[in-house]
Amino acid sequence: MTSRDQLDPEIAAAVGAMTIPDLDDKFMQDLRKFSFPSSEPSDGVNCRETEVPGAISGDTPVPIRIHSPADRRGPLPCVVAFHGGGYVIGDRTMYDGLFNRWCIDPGMVAVSVGYRLAPESPYPGPLEDCYRALVWTAEHADDLGIDPTCIGLYGASAGGGLAAGLALLARDRGEVDIAFQMLQYPMLDDRQVTHSSQLENLQIWSRRSNTFGWRAYLGDLYGGEDIPAYAAAARADDVAGLPPAYICVGTLDGFRDEDIDYAQRLLRAGVPTKLHVLPGAPHGFELMGDTALARQSAHNADEWIKRTIRDRTQMGAMFE
Repeated sequence: MTSRDQLDPEIAAAVGAMTIPDLDDKFMQDLRKFSFPSSEPSDGVNCRETEVPGAISGDTPVPIRIHSPADRRGPLPCVVAFHGGGYVIGDRTMYDGLFNRWCIDPGMVAVSVGYRLAPESPYPGPLEDCYRALVWTAEHADDLGIDPTCIGLYGASAGGGLAAGLALLARDRGEVDIAFQMLQYPMLDDRQVTHSSQLENLQIWSRRSNTFGWRAYLGDLYGGEDIPAYAAAARADDVAGLPPAYICVGTLDGFRDEDIDYAQRLLRAGVPTKLHVLPGAPHGFELMGDTALARQSAHNADEWIKRTIRDRTQMGAMFE
């Protein structure tokens, strides 16, 4: 039985005979010409663009997209987010629909980061862009209407890999306290040694596309053993002291095994972690229409972030 045969029936119907080519230089350039659809802000949500100065004078500024409730109700939780796209495609508008919802319920500010893409900007460039956006957000908490004690990270796929690496980096640099990390089928392990990473006929993101993405992101480091954990979080020797984590992945995702293993390591290290493994779900399953799996995944994420924000807020109130 192939991975296609095990797809959730609704997703299988949406996939049909669809075949997505493996990512290569030509296909990457073609995809970059495509404008990812953005959503108009919902009623009661404001959206604006600005730039974060580079860490060093003369560095390229980092574009960010800020979503916030039009009715500011005092300091709000914040999520700093990083888009997917295998480190080589995608942009900061990709989460517009999600943040239109989260700005209203549970009520938050969202900062979506337009980090530089590989291979033109390999590691550590994209991660440092994300870190600079995180620090800027914390520094401008008052202006943004943010509670500086409740800033979390969100990312899907490569964005999840960046969020996981950033959680490690923020822990070690000690400049910003991260309240939580939400990792949607994160891209964590460049080594591709797990069973799921070797599966054939995967939807959306194949084994060969995964190799292309990692080669682009790691550049000259690719294939070596001295890959920093900040670049590939699965390589981290120590995951203690990281913020509470939410990890979601499908059983037919090439990242399945590395994501499950990372969640287990977090749990063993005492990090509160919620893991969802969705039967019959491939990578990027939300892109395949309004399915029961997509609705269930959205519900799971909504409930977790509401509970996490509530617990964080209550804890903060105890120490006021």
